[in-house]
Amino acid sequence: MPFFLGSRKRLLPDAVPSLFLFRENSTPRSSKYSRRDDVDLSVVNNVQMEVEVGNEAEVKEESDDLDGIEPLQQEMGVHCTLLGRFGIDNLENDPKRVQYYTSFRDYEHFMLFFNCLGPAVNELNYQCLSLTPKDQLFMCLLKLRQNKEDIELSFLFEVSESTVSKIVITWINFLYFQLKEINIWPSRDIVTDYMPDDFKNKFATTRVILDATETPIQKPSHVDAQSVTWSSYKHKNTIKTMIGCTPRGTVSYVSDAYGGSASDRQIIEKSELLQLNLNLFEPKDSIMADRGIMVQDLFAAQDVKVNTPTMLKGKSQLEPEEVVRDRRVASKRIHIERVIGLAKTFKILKNELPSGKLILGSRIVFVCFSIANFRKCIVNENA
Repeated sequence: MPFFLGSRKRLLPDAVPSLFLFRENSTPRSSKYSRRDDVDLSVVNNVQMEVEVGNEAEVKEESDDLDGIEPLQQEMGVHCTLLGRFGIDNLENDPKRVQYYTSFRDYEHFMLFFNCLGPAVNELNYQCLSLTPKDQLFMCLLKLRQNKEDIELSFLFEVSESTVSKIVITWINFLYFQLKEINIWPSRDIVTDYMPDDFKNKFATTRVILDATETPIQKPSHVDAQSVTWSSYKHKNTIKTMIGCTPRGTVSYVSDAYGGSASDRQIIEKSELLQLNLNLFEPKDSIMADRGIMVQDLFAAQDVKVNTPTMLKGKSQLEPEEVVRDRRVASKRIHIERVIGLAKTFKILKNELPSGKLILGSRIVFVCFSIANFRKCIVNENA
């Protein structure tokens, strides 16, 4: 304890300095905070009572408001679920969405195609009881047209991914065999009757316009498959198909798909176009093709001419009459490019085809180009 000498404070020799001032009458810390806790608890209890009473009033008010919702839903036809099962019947009055999802003009156009498939739609090997045949077709077209992932389709149609895969594979095979029954190769008379006037004046003997198209695929794991499918033109792995159309723009020929390394000549050599027993051409017919399709000698035996742009063959430039002719050929050959562009609105032909679907490559290409024939003609009568 300190002691005082005069007016100055003195400390004992053994005193220990301290920052605290000790008071005998100081209030214990515990008692001061205990009173504060008592006040807080009373306030909380009062507030809690007010909140409970307020919540009851709000809940009652909300429940009163909800009483009128059910009749309103029945009146407006509002479904309780946020996302109902996707189906073509839901788009009956929405032609824009029907065209976006299926490529067909509207619901009636879709049903016309569906009915063309005949009663066999009910006799497929794989039957999905939860989806009607027309919704299964709708799913398949949605896969081809928009290249949707299987998991997304499973969400839309409320089925499993494995079911989606089975439906798509089943319907691609079914559409291939059904559409293959349609003879898309028209006779000489039909081609002439529907040939545009300007085309008839310049290339009246044209029977078909040929060009090749390539579809990208996922890079194969096997080295030999990588080599076979590598396209030096596209600089990626592809499958290659030869497409033919009439002068009016109707798809009239779709070859099997080959690896991207195959040349145009190799594809034509293996095609039905050269099979004499089929009698696809008549003497004096002509074929219009790109400069790179050098197959004149292959069709000579059938007395069929191949019109292609003139090759320079060592010349520095073309003769004026050759330039005029080449321009005419190019102006008419563009029809096949437009047909291919129309078919490639099916996004499955523009994106990489997965390895699991590669075995269906030829059939997918054929189905997409065949469906293009069910759409409006892209070449007018004066083209």
